[in-house]
Amino acid sequence: MSAASTSVPNLLGKSPEELREFMTSLGEPGYRAKQIYHALYAEGRREFAAMSNLPAGLRRRLEEKAVIALPGIVRRHRSRDGAVRYVLGLAGGNAGAAIERGRSATVETVFMPSENRQTICISTQAGCAVECGFCLTATLGLIRNLSAGEILGQILVALEDNRETLSPQTNIVLMGQGEPLLNYDAVMAALRIVLDPEGLAISPKHVTLSTSGIVPGIERLAGEKARPKLAISLNASSNEQRGRVMPINRKYPLEKLLAACKSYPLRTWERLTFEYVLLGGFNDSPEDARRVVKLLSNLRCKVNLIPWNPGELPYKRPETERVEAFRRILAEKGVPVFVRDSRGQDVMAACGQLALAESASRQTTQTASALP
Repeated sequence: MSAASTSVPNLLGKSPEELREFMTSLGEPGYRAKQIYHALYAEGRREFAAMSNLPAGLRRRLEEKAVIALPGIVRRHRSRDGAVRYVLGLAGGNAGAAIERGRSATVETVFMPSENRQTICISTQAGCAVECGFCLTATLGLIRNLSAGEILGQILVALEDNRETLSPQTNIVLMGQGEPLLNYDAVMAALRIVLDPEGLAISPKHVTLSTSGIVPGIERLAGEKARPKLAISLNASSNEQRGRVMPINRKYPLEKLLAACKSYPLRTWERLTFEYVLLGGFNDSPEDARRVVKLLSNLRCKVNLIPWNPGELPYKRPETERVEAFRRILAEKGVPVFVRDSRGQDVMAACGQLALAESASRQTTQTASALP
């Protein structure tokens, strides 16, 4: 069922316990919740009528008492490199009409196919409150948090829309619009279903949450039984420099952030990821690289270098030679480092370009999402 205005509960994104409470409220036995959960995620049923593990009478009753509401596809923008940027209408209103009224009813998701896998970059908020100076999403401000169903629904929509060409492995990255740790409860409710072997059954090794450095959220995430991998947006080599492009650094400076990283309980197979957006002439010098090495000493980590992607902001993409020099300094000091050129740049679907410059009558591609 596509996004639609309704006053009945949306069962998408509800935990098994929440489904059990709902079924009990209808006078049904609690075990029906497990059957609905299995039909939704293991079997991929999106209509109650198709849930053959439920009695016909209950299926008809559920059609009156609840919905399974996924975000609706408003527009697709296909990149030359195969990435697809989706503009999705959120549950609660007619998607096309909502775009004409404003930005609050849409969010963006990026699907990136590769050999033997696909990566889906999802948003956790509409807009973002963190105000990173190099990111177009910051120009929106925070519009609203997404619900667990809206976060999870982005994955299901992208998988369904590409079902004919899917590879065996799916990677999920929470690197689209928004700061995941500022919408913690909804994000974790969605991720528990993503990671649940009885849910979407995606391995924690294939799910990454990216944060600008919300220290209390990092500390809270550390205590989760089921959790994704963690990526930290570093983007600078000193507090002074980071504060200029990431205002969040004033509240959680590098000392506090790195202390939280050092105490974070990594699993045996796991490294922290530090993302470093290279801004030409600002944070891409050899001196910056050497400071980054010092900052990350004694951490089990890797670094993704992301050359800045073009947008209507006062920065420039770094020269290729400076990117390579930066990479080489880290590598020579034993820091695992990779250069990540973002996918979908020609349709504004690359890291930091997500800005929701959409309208119903406008067919150009002036929005975006995130990272490979």
